[in-house]
Amino acid sequence: MSKSINFNLVTLFRSHSLAVLLIVLAISMALGLAIGSVYLPLDEIVKILLNTIPGIQGEPTWPAWHEVILLQVRLPRVLLAGLIGACLALSGTVYQGIFRNPMADPYVIGVSSGAALGAVAAMMLSLRLPFFGMGPIVPMAFAGGIATMLLVYKVAGVNGRLPILPLLLTGIAVSAFLSALVSALVLFSEERLRGIMFWMMGGLSHASWSYVKLVAPYVTIAAGLALVFARDLNALLLGEEAALHLGVPVESRKVLFLTISSLLAACAVAVSGMIGFVGLIIPHMVRLLQGPDHRRLVPAALVAGAAFLILADTLARSLLAPVEIPVGVVTAFFGGPFFLFILRQRRRSFVEGD
Repeated sequence: MSKSINFNLVTLFRSHSLAVLLIVLAISMALGLAIGSVYLPLDEIVKILLNTIPGIQGEPTWPAWHEVILLQVRLPRVLLAGLIGACLALSGTVYQGIFRNPMADPYVIGVSSGAALGAVAAMMLSLRLPFFGMGPIVPMAFAGGIATMLLVYKVAGVNGRLPILPLLLTGIAVSAFLSALVSALVLFSEERLRGIMFWMMGGLSHASWSYVKLVAPYVTIAAGLALVFARDLNALLLGEEAALHLGVPVESRKVLFLTISSLLAACAVAVSGMIGFVGLIIPHMVRLLQGPDHRRLVPAALVAGAAFLILADTLARSLLAPVEIPVGVVTAFFGGPFFLFILRQRRRSFVEGD
C-alpha cells in the first residue's frame, strides 16, 4: 500500500514538476527582493514594481530610497542570479547528457580555468577595455574560456570527430595546466591577491542591469537550441552507435551541444566568477525527480538552477550582513555533501566498471 502511495506521489510530482518549480522560483525571487540589510515588505515591492508600468503609476507611498534599493540593487541582482543559475544548470544538464555521467559539470573540459586565467590577467595588467560599462574582466574571462574550448576541441579532435574520452582527458589536462598558471600569477600579485581570491570564490555583488542584458540573450538562445534538439540529446544517451542508427548526425550534434555548454559556462564564469556545484547538483537532482527525458529535463533544470542560485545568493548577502559571503562558498557548502551522496550512490557501478 505504501509503495503504491509513493508511486502515485512521484507520478503526480513528475506530471506537475515544472509548475512546482515555477512556484519555488517565484518564492525565491520574493525572498531575494525582500531580504537584505534593509527589509522591504512584500506589498511595498509589488506596489513599486507596478508603479514602473506605464499607465498605472500612482503617488508613491514609500520612501524614495526603498525604490532605489529595489530597482537599482536587488532586482538586477536577483535577475542576474537567476540567469547565472540557469546558465550553469543548463550547461551541466547538457554535459551530463553528452558524457552520460551525472558527475559531469560545466567546468569539465577546462572552460572555467581558461576564464579564470583571462580574468586574473586582466586584474594583474590593469587593462582598460570598456565593455558595456563593465571593465576588462568580463571580456578577458570570456575570451579565455572560449580560447580554452577551441584548444580542447583542436587537441581532442580526430579526423573531424570529437571522441568523448579523449575530449574529457584533454579537458582535464588543459584545466590542470591553466589552473597552475593561475596559481603562479596569483603568487606574483600580492597587492591584488584579495580581489583575485574573492572573484575566484564567485559572487554577484557587482550585479547591474548591464550584466543582466549581457547574459539574458545567451540563456535564451541556448535554452531554445537545447529544447529544439532535446530528442537528439536523448538519443545520445543510448550511445553514439544507437544514435546513428536513429538518424542523429552524432558529430555535428556533439559539437553543437558542447559549444552551447561551453559558451554558457564561459559566460557564467566571466560575469560571476567560479560558482561551483550548481551545474552538478541541480541537473542530477532534477533528473532524479523528473526522469531522463531532456524535453522535460531542460526547462525544469533552468527553473531549478535559477531558484537555487537566487536562494544561495540571498543567504550569502544576509547571513552575516552587512558582510557578504561569496556565493560560491554557499553553493559549495550544499554541493559538497551532495557530491559525496552521488559518489556513494554510484559506488557499486564504479566497482563493476559501469
